[in-house]
Amino acid sequence: MQPGGEFDIQQLMAQAQQMQQAVMAAQAEIAESEVEGEAGGGLVRVKIRATGEVLSLAIDPKIVDPEDVDTLQDLVIGALNNAMENAQNLAAERLGPLAGGFGGGALPGF
Repeated sequence: MQPGGEFDIQQLMAQAQQMQQAVMAAQAEIAESEVEGEAGGGLVRVKIRATGEVLSLAIDPKIVDPEDVDTLQDLVIGALNNAMENAQNLAAERLGPLAGGFGGGALPGF
């Protein structure tokens, strides 16, 4: 705010531009991040990019039972879902400080 209680639009625009740049940098960092997920106590592990791209899948041979494919499928789904949850947590962690916006969510002067 300027003297006399007037709103400084240029200061607000500069803050908005800085915030936009910070958000874009965090989004780029998140997109390149890799997260892991697991199911069955680590018997099925998956690694994904935070964008959702599956990078690897590891299945412990001792759980491969031709008579029980349903369990294996459930474990793979569980590991993928766990990895996606971890990716969402990473995004929330990295973008969280930026979500508050201008000084905790309040616009200056308002």
